Amino acid sequence: MIAENTQTQMRKGILEYCVLSIISRGEIYASDIIAELRSAKLLVVEGTLYPLLTRLKNNGLLSYNWVESTSGPPRKYYTLTEDGRGILSQLDQTWQELAYAVGVSQKGANSK
Repeated sequence: MIAENTQTQMRKGILEYCVLSIISRGEIYASDIIAELRSAKLLVVEGTLYPLLTRLKNNGLLSYNWVESTSGPPRKYYTLTEDGRGILSQLDQTWQELAYAVGVSQKGANSK
């Protein structure tokens, strides 16, 4: 039970970074973001993603365009703003530092 709680918190902690990273590759629809997160085993439900997208947009990190759909209502496609790219760059650096620190700590634990 403790491991499951920690795993959930770890996933939540990197969710924003992963969403920004996915969107940085180009204009994308929310259901495609969900599919990528699920394939990465971050199992996100729409109820988790949409408030995050709204918060990122309100913070000026994302913008969106409405695109007409041939199979239903218009779809909202997200892109990063310049501010979003700047934040993602900072998060990339932080991720590299964390990955390095975890690697070092694992090597230290394995050498005992």
